[in-house]
Order: sequence, then structure tokens, then C-alpha cells
Amino acid sequence: MLRTTAAVVAGKAARAASRLRGGGSALPGLVAERVDPGFLAHALADVPGGIVVVTGTNGKTTTTKMLVAVLRAHGRTVFTNPTGSNFTRGVISSMLGELPLRGRLTADMAVLELDEAHALKFAAAVRPTHALLLNVARDQLDRFAEIDHTAQLLASLAEQATTGVVLNLDDSFVSRIRDRVADGVTVRYFGVDASIADRLPELQEQDVRFEDDFVPPVAGPEDGLLKPSNERTFEVLFGEGGPGSGTVGPLELQQRGLAAMINATAAAATARMLLGDAFDPAAAAAALRAVTPPFGRGEVVMVDGQPLELVLVKNPAGFTVALGTYGSTPVATMIAINDNYADGRDVSWLYDVSFDSLRERGVTMTSGVRGYDMALRLQYDDVPVGEVQPDLDQALDAFLAEHPDEPKRIFCTYTAMMALRRTLAARYDLPDIGEEAS
Repeated sequence: MLRTTAAVVAGKAARAASRLRGGGSALPGLVAERVDPGFLAHALADVPGGIVVVTGTNGKTTTTKMLVAVLRAHGRTVFTNPTGSNFTRGVISSMLGELPLRGRLTADMAVLELDEAHALKFAAAVRPTHALLLNVARDQLDRFAEIDHTAQLLASLAEQATTGVVLNLDDSFVSRIRDRVADGVTVRYFGVDASIADRLPELQEQDVRFEDDFVPPVAGPEDGLLKPSNERTFEVLFGEGGPGSGTVGPLELQQRGLAAMINATAAAATARMLLGDAFDPAAAAAALRAVTPPFGRGEVVMVDGQPLELVLVKNPAGFTVALGTYGSTPVATMIAINDNYADGRDVSWLYDVSFDSLRERGVTMTSGVRGYDMALRLQYDDVPVGEVQPDLDQALDAFLAEHPDEPKRIFCTYTAMMALRRTLAARYDLPDIGEEAS
């Protein structure tokens, strides 16, 4: 269509201009969508192997990256939106770099990370063949309201899937969505083995619906269960986990923590559904071992010979998991909290996080728009704070100067992480976030 071609040309021009100015990743998508409102449907019309939407409160970026890696290890050509720009216009912006002028994407599959609300906007334009629904937790209350509303968003997306849905077996907000899936659509689950079920409360919101006839599902032979052997090594079991069952692993990820293992389990279960008999457990394990943490998700940047770890935090469950995974290691710590739109304006959620693990070493610096709010919150948990510097670049300079010869870690909200990552990229010859998306 001439309109789609015009949209591709306009979007590519906006993309080039945006990169020259260091602008945001959604602008080219906005331009293309304005020229052709049906752009998404046209661009994805020739993708034969499935359009997969990955969504949920926590773990979208990591799980998407893992799933794409596993599918590519099986020889599939996969389009994805690797920047974590998880609005529909961000998807279009990512797509513009790969589209020919005719506007039809050439790929076997599309695996798209989408914000819980924008997943529905995407589904209104293009019905996904598959949906992977990760979890529900309190997040950006000013945008998503309470967790029941977020669960409703995920359920509505599941209703739109035409072929398959993969649900979190252990998150009752998600597993109960099985009753909303259309007839004829396959449902699979991922979860944890019974041996580590006692660790689930550290990752999940409590579902307090007492008068409810919901019966939790039981894992079947096609569902993937995480079974760790220690804090780093694990397997994903299918069926009984015996010979020939398709067990993935044992393997160790480059990203630490139980949450990352669960993300890998979700990716393996979804890849198995998508690939069917072509799924190769050994190829899946090798791909998962090779996945590097997405930027800001436990990414390690070498600064003057010392590691600096960037850890994204954006809600109580995510910050609690991050502290449990990283916070006990005695390193110099900075916390950067913004309250921009992408972070969520309401930062009262910080009071639902326990910072006791930081008490002994203390926090060198708090920064960002809400740097003083963060320092006050730490005071309530008797965590000493060395300095408050709202300006991120000045805070980073002071933090690095104060701890030149030791490992360092920064916990940061999304826009703070993006700003810090760009500064570090410019100073230490790292790939910029925009380059990772190309």
C-alpha cells in the first residue's frame, strides 16, 4: 500500500533525525502511525510463525530477551523490540530499522515485550497468536491502579490470543486467567518445583480472596517447572523430569537470582510451545547460558577497572527481589529515584520495601528527582545515607570518586537508569542504548 510505504519513509526519516538528536525511541513510531493508522497490522501481516506478546509487572525485558535467544538458537528469524520500549509506538520504532519500503516485516516470528496496558492497544491492531503472562504486582499505582486492575488487563489480553497462552502457575492472579482463554486455544504453565515453593512469597503479592471457588491448576507433562540445585544452577523440568522428558539444563545464567531463573523457565516453556517437536533442550540450555543481562537489569559496567552494577527497581516486589539478590553483597551503594511518567509519579511504594539489608554498610548517595524522599525512607529503616545529590551526573561523579577501588552498585528507577546508562556509555566507550536496539 502506498500509505504504508509513505509511513515507512517518514518513520525512517524520523528515526534518523531522532538518533542524531539523541531523542526518544517512540517518536519514529508516532510519525509512522500518524501517516498510516493501520501500520502495525500491515507490517506484521507476513510473519508466519506467530506473534508473541510478553507482558506482566516484572521480568518482561529479561524474559523476552531469553525467549528470543532460545528461538534464534533453533534457527528461527525473530523480530523483537530489544530496547525495552514497550509501548506500541516503541515497537513500531524498533521495526522501522528492519522494514523494506513495502512495509512488510520479513521474519519467522515476532516476540514483543509490551506494557500491560499497551498490550491491549497492540491486540486491538494485531491479534497475537500467543501471550506469555508473567505476574501481577503493585506497580505505578497512578497508571495501573490496584493489582486487580492489572490482572484484568492481562486477562483481556489472554482473551485475544488465537493459538496459545502461557501462564504463571504460582501467581493466582495469573493462573486463574485460564478460564478467560478462548475455546481451542492451548494453555501451558511455568512455575517452580515443590522443593522451592516456600520461596515464592518473596516474589509475589498475596491474593487475599478468601471466598472463592478457584482451584489452582496442577502442572502437566507439557508445563515447565524450575528446580534449582543451588543458588546459581538449575534445571527446567517437563513431565516428570526423567530421561527423554525434555529437561533443559543443568545450566547457570549470567544474571543472578531466583527471579532470573523463573524468567528462564517461562522462556523455555513458551519456546517449547512455539516450536513443538522441533524444541531441542540442549540448544535451549546453551542459548540461556549465553544471554547477557539486559541493560540495567544487573548489567555490569567496568569503570576504571572496577565493576559497577546497574539494577532496575520499579515496584515493591521488584525492589525486594533486587535487594535479596544483590543487596547482601558488601559493595558501595547508590540509589537513584525519579518520578517521571515512565517511573510512575507515586513513589509511596518505597515504604513497602524493607531496606534492612543495607543497614550495615549504608548508602553512599541518594539521587534523582526523589533523592531526598529516598533518603528519608532509608532513615526509617536506620540505614545511614552519606549524601543526597538530586542531579544524577553530579551524584555519579561523587559516587565514583568516593569509591575508586571497590565494586559499586546503583539501584535506580527506569528513567534514572536510562540517564545514568547513557552517561556511562559516553564516558567509557560502551554501546549506547540506541545502538543495542538496532
